[in-house]
Amino acid sequence: MIEENVSKILAALPEGVELVAAAKTRTPEEILRAADAGVKIIGENYVQEAQRAFELVGHKVKWHFIGHLQRNKVKKAVKVFDMIETLDSLDLAKEIDKRSAQEGKIMPVLIEINSGGEPQKFGVMPEETERFLQEAVGFKNMKIKGLMTMGPAFGNPENARPFFVETKNLFDRIKSLEIPGVEIHYLSMGMTNSYKVAIEEGANIIRIGTKIFGPRG
Repeated sequence: MIEENVSKILAALPEGVELVAAAKTRTPEEILRAADAGVKIIGENYVQEAQRAFELVGHKVKWHFIGHLQRNKVKKAVKVFDMIETLDSLDLAKEIDKRSAQEGKIMPVLIEINSGGEPQKFGVMPEETERFLQEAVGFKNMKIKGLMTMGPAFGNPENARPFFVETKNLFDRIKSLEIPGVEIHYLSMGMTNSYKVAIEEGANIIRIGTKIFGPRG
């Protein structure tokens, strides 16, 4: 089932759109099956789950962190992950830079945008993104590569469209600034129920879990 699902999704993706298999609560064995089926990027919400899966799957895939990253988990995260998609504060940026320097690596990151302006959610507010970017750009061991948004959760994917449009407009505006040291390339938007709308609105990274692995137990 996982193999068939991956095959169908990859066959239908437009050129230039990258699939992240969102593996929250999935077993290392399920993740390995997805990797063997052609998934090139695994997205994890929890560092501990990623460490367990990494022991089995290793460098067969790239690893993206797609959950809320606590500062006390960064040291372990930079050992496993190839990208952190959820940079949402300057304190987190400082910690990622510090721990990446200790690992001798430069960590690509995406700024998480709170496109719905929801106070209970993490992420940088759209209107504060440019200022945040200017503050976060000076780190030597962390590289800003684009934006990511979750958007509010809706049953109808069409309801997510305005938030994807807003984030894409923000992406284009920041890219046009051509800030030295910033390479705005990736726009990560859309999940199982909304990824088709996200692609229509310019996403080049999509995060799909249920449509690959089936419903969570």
